[in-house]
Amino acid sequence: MTKPVSHADMSRRAFLASGAAAAGALMIGIPLAADSAAGQPEGPVVFAPNAFLRIARDGVVTLIVPYVEMGQGTYTSVPMLIAEELEIDLDAVTVAHAPANDALYANPIMGDQETDGSLSMRAAWEPMRRAGATARQMLVAAAASVWGVDATSCRANDGAVVHVPTGRKIGYGDLVERAATLPVPHDVPLKTGGFRLIGTPHRRLDSAAKVQGAVQYGIDVRLPGMKVAAVMASPVLGGRLATLDDSAARTIGGVRNVLRIDDAVAVVADHWAAAKKGLDALVVAWDDGPNAGFSTTALFADLEMAASDIAVPGPSAGDVAAGLARSAHTVEASYRLPMIAHAPMEPLNCTVHLHDGRCEVWIGTQAATRAQAAAATAAGLPVEKVEVYNQYLGGSFGRRAESDNVTQAVLFARQVDHPLKIVWSREEDTQHDFYRPAYLNLLKAGLDASGRITSWAHRVVGPSPLTRWLPAAIRSDGLDPDAITSAVGPYVFDNVRIEYVRRESPAYRSGFWRGVGTTHNAFVVESFMDELAATARIDPLAFRRMHLADDPRLHAVLDLAAETSGWGTPLPDGRAGERTGRGVSLIQDFGGTILVHVAEVAVDQRGSARVTKVTSVVDCGKVINPDTIAAQIQGGAIFGISAALYGEITFAGGRVEQGNFDSYPAVRMDEAPRITVHIVESGAAPFGVGEAGTSGIGPAVANAVFAATGKRLRHLPITPEALGG
Repeated sequence: MTKPVSHADMSRRAFLASGAAAAGALMIGIPLAADSAAGQPEGPVVFAPNAFLRIARDGVVTLIVPYVEMGQGTYTSVPMLIAEELEIDLDAVTVAHAPANDALYANPIMGDQETDGSLSMRAAWEPMRRAGATARQMLVAAAASVWGVDATSCRANDGAVVHVPTGRKIGYGDLVERAATLPVPHDVPLKTGGFRLIGTPHRRLDSAAKVQGAVQYGIDVRLPGMKVAAVMASPVLGGRLATLDDSAARTIGGVRNVLRIDDAVAVVADHWAAAKKGLDALVVAWDDGPNAGFSTTALFADLEMAASDIAVPGPSAGDVAAGLARSAHTVEASYRLPMIAHAPMEPLNCTVHLHDGRCEVWIGTQAATRAQAAAATAAGLPVEKVEVYNQYLGGSFGRRAESDNVTQAVLFARQVDHPLKIVWSREEDTQHDFYRPAYLNLLKAGLDASGRITSWAHRVVGPSPLTRWLPAAIRSDGLDPDAITSAVGPYVFDNVRIEYVRRESPAYRSGFWRGVGTTHNAFVVESFMDELAATARIDPLAFRRMHLADDPRLHAVLDLAAETSGWGTPLPDGRAGERTGRGVSLIQDFGGTILVHVAEVAVDQRGSARVTKVTSVVDCGKVINPDTIAAQIQGGAIFGISAALYGEITFAGGRVEQGNFDSYPAVRMDEAPRITVHIVESGAAPFGVGEAGTSGIGPAVANAVFAATGKRLRHLPITPEALGG
């Protein structure tokens, strides 16, 4: 039975016996002894030719995956890459979380150990296959030496090495000790075809354990002597604790302590229920600080004012002004995108134990070494004295790439002498997020007499999360490439001008939300393309096709979407009084992924919209696991529909007005549309999938609403008030 395990269950020597090398490189393995605490005999019982796999003498193959599992299927797709080259079946492997170690497990694209940006399969594609191929070649060489034959007469198959002429066979476990003595080969050739696993559907390795409740998420961590704390932080960013009366809280059964730091208070108890009850009994006063007057209205007024500032130029071509002057029609539009929270199903949590000059952290994080560094700073310890035990992530969408909860948990844990688990309430999570920032987008386009776009100008105004997260990615003149990604879509125009005005707000924290740049630019560009198609009186799908480059991938995806969605055919009737419409969006991003969503909506007499059907066609290059791809597009679409219909974080008096799912809703099961995904395979390497489904669905829904009602929405969410209901 395949089961996920924590790296805490493994010998650290299995990971660290080899010297550090460049990110993504293979490590030289040496014979490793099992932990004596495990009751295993001493001796060379583990073959670890690189940082990503080990094979024990009993034949158990453990794959160490540095890309975390937060529902996207990496703990199946990444092992498929290793297992493919190692010639083993997925049922024969155990998957383990990688420890925090940039030297061994850094994402080779990003330079540190993180899971984001739809990068996992792109980053893993070659290194993980090479890890498996290297181990396979060493095992074959070991078997050949046992038999005294040429290695070319042997082949690996189903966890064993076979001597082809005689049919003799040795299992991998029996070759461990001999293989561990061999030099690690370099530049091992990889398969170019004839894949057994890659490209085939496969059930997720963690599905059974999740159904059985055996998977441990961060919130499930239990340690001997551990206490649980509920927390309350300043409701205004930059605020501080002024006064605290904890007398009532301390009388509640199970409450053990009340802790405070500059901007937060925690009630420590034997269990969560007592901690939360104690937290609710506190009498707290806050000094709100300089952001007490912040509001959403003030924010957008500030963005409007900043829109006339000097912009940093992005990609450009031709002469936009001259093109506009020659146009038969010009269209201008101002689009506005709200702040959006992540709202993962598992609220933020972190367990910390400070003891013996060390800090141990149990957490589900997208960025293990960033969490490690944050804990070290908060604990006042060198980073090598901090160990992070990663867990499964119960949703994240970018939220668990941040480490603010780690810092907070360590600051509280420094005040006690036992393990402490900090759990944020849903409200605390929603109101202290790193939000997908609010953006203002100004567009202007010209059309010639035939309806073709002659000029395109797009100015993006808003914050730059990338400046904080990865300063090296910002151009020397201040251009944030993420802020303007997809700002012209996959289209080709003779005259183009893209500009960016960075405008930060000190009153809220911006971050990454299942993508950032594409999530707002896709909505703006695809909605504006629909506006222009309506102005030109051309079918929206045909209008997009006439502005595409001569790229067969783009045309193939768009054509298949038209065919499979029934584009141009009559829609089924909605419920009594409903108007129905169909809308399309086309994006290309995340390394080259092309995705078309066709959404069907019904709008009732009150102006409430519901999405009834989505047809999606995706070309993400090389397909690893088609089941995972389809699930990613479906899940991303549901996430994006939630944002399109309900997603908006608003501020008043410096405070977030939303809290739980009653005020920040998500699409419920009875609201979820039927989503059909069609996959087109192209290319020799995979592109990104995790964020594409979310980025493209909002404009498809908004365009369908226009088709149903004739009302063009230049902002989200799609509310009855916006539709005049």
